[in-house]
Amino acid sequence: MSVIPRTPSAPPATSPHDDRYYEPQDLAAEMRRAFQICHECRMCVNYCGSFPEMFRRIDAAIEGGQAEGAETIGDADVRAVADQCWQCKLCYIKCPYTADEGAHELLDFPRLMARERAVRARREGIPVVDRLLGEPQRIGKVGSGAMAPLANLVTRSQLLRKIQEKVTGISAQFNLPPMARQTFSAWLRGREALAGAGERGEVVLFATCYGEYNTPEVARAAVLVLEHNGYKVRYPGTGDDRRDDALTCCGLPNIDGGDVAAAAKKIAHNVALLLPHVRAGRKVVVPGPSCGMMIKKEWPGYVDTAEVQEVADATVDLMQFLVGLGREKTLKREFPGKLGKVAYHAACHLRAQKIGFPGMRVLNVVPDTEVRMVEACSAVDGTWGMKAEHYETGLKYAQKLVQGIRDAEPDVVVSDCTLSGLRIAKENQVRVLHPVEALARAYGLIPAEPAAP
Repeated sequence: MSVIPRTPSAPPATSPHDDRYYEPQDLAAEMRRAFQICHECRMCVNYCGSFPEMFRRIDAAIEGGQAEGAETIGDADVRAVADQCWQCKLCYIKCPYTADEGAHELLDFPRLMARERAVRARREGIPVVDRLLGEPQRIGKVGSGAMAPLANLVTRSQLLRKIQEKVTGISAQFNLPPMARQTFSAWLRGREALAGAGERGEVVLFATCYGEYNTPEVARAAVLVLEHNGYKVRYPGTGDDRRDDALTCCGLPNIDGGDVAAAAKKIAHNVALLLPHVRAGRKVVVPGPSCGMMIKKEWPGYVDTAEVQEVADATVDLMQFLVGLGREKTLKREFPGKLGKVAYHAACHLRAQKIGFPGMRVLNVVPDTEVRMVEACSAVDGTWGMKAEHYETGLKYAQKLVQGIRDAEPDVVVSDCTLSGLRIAKENQVRVLHPVEALARAYGLIPAEPAAP
C-alpha cells in the first residue's frame, strides 16, 4: 500500500490567488496524492484518456517493484496524463472524494489538470494553437460580416485546412463553426421587439462568442422566445470587441491553454459590463453550457472579488431560466408546431452545473413531442477536441454519443453545446439545433427547416 496520505495537509490550491498555485513542488505532491486516490478507485477509467494513461504508468512502476503506488510519478507522467484531459468535468461529477460530497480527500481532478496547464504555460509559454483558439472573439470579429463568405470558403477547403493544420495545430478534420454574414448584434440593432416584451421583466443575455459571430440563430431564437414570454432582452455593447461597452469571451478557451492572465482580464471586463444589470435586478441568461459553467463555477476562483461573485450568483442557464417560468406557471404553452421524436444530447458542461437537464424538461411540454436523452460526451469540450493531436482520440471517445443519436432515430437532434453539435452534425449527418431553437420552432417564431445539415 502506498505511503501517500489520502487527506491533504492543507486544502489543495485550486485558485491562482493561492500562493502555492504555481509552486512546482506543491503541484507535484498534489498530483501524486490525487493519482494515488484515483488509482485505488478506478471508477473513471472509461471517461477519458487521462485515467487509462495514469493507471498504466502506476501499474508499470508497481509491477517493476519500483513503487507501491504513485510515489514515482514524475513530470513526464503528469504531462502525459494531463494532455489527455479535455475538461469535460464528468469525473468530478461522479467522484465520491470531492468537497461537494463532503469527503476529506477534497479531490478535484479537473481543476488540478487546469492548474498543471497553467504552471506549464508559465514555464514553457503558450503554444500557438492555444493562442489562436484562446481568442474566439478576435477570430469571430475578423471572419464574420463581410468577410464571412471568404472565411467559410477557406474552412470548407480540405487543401487549405491541411495547410492550416500544419501551421496552427488545429485539426483539418474538425468541422469549424461557420462565420455569420450577419452577427447577432447587427440583427438585434435592426429590429423591433415583439409585442409584450418587457411586461414580465428584463434579462441580460450573454450570447457567447459563437452566438455573436458563428451561430447567431441560437441567440436570435433566445431573444424571440424570451420576448414571447414577456421579457425584454438587454445585450451590453454591440459585439464589436474594439469597444469598451461590448461583452467578450468568457475566458474558458484561455484556461484550456493555461493563459490565466488573459482569462482574468476578460472576466474583469465582462463583470464591469454585467454588474450594473445585475444590480438592477436582471438575471444573466446564458445559452452556452460551457460559458455558463465558466461564469458560475470558475470566474470567482480566477478573479476573487465580491463583484465577480455577485455576477456569478445572478447567472442562469437559458433553459434553466425557462424551466423556472414553467415552475411559476408563466411559460406560454400554446404551440402551433410539434417536434416529433427528439434526441437530446446532455452536454457535459451542463451536467457540471448540476442543474439537471432543463432543455429536455422544457421541450417535454411541447405536444406531440417525445424527447429521448443521449447522455454521452462529445470529447470536444472547450478547445481540446479541435486540436490535430487529439482529433482521433476525441472521435474514439465520442462514438457512444454518435451511436446514441443513431439509435434514437430522431426527427430533431438538439444539444445545448455548439461544439458538441459540430461533432454530431459531421458524424451523424444531421442538423443540430439548440433547445431554444427547437422551442422557437414549436412556438411558430421561426420556420421549420429540413433535417439535413
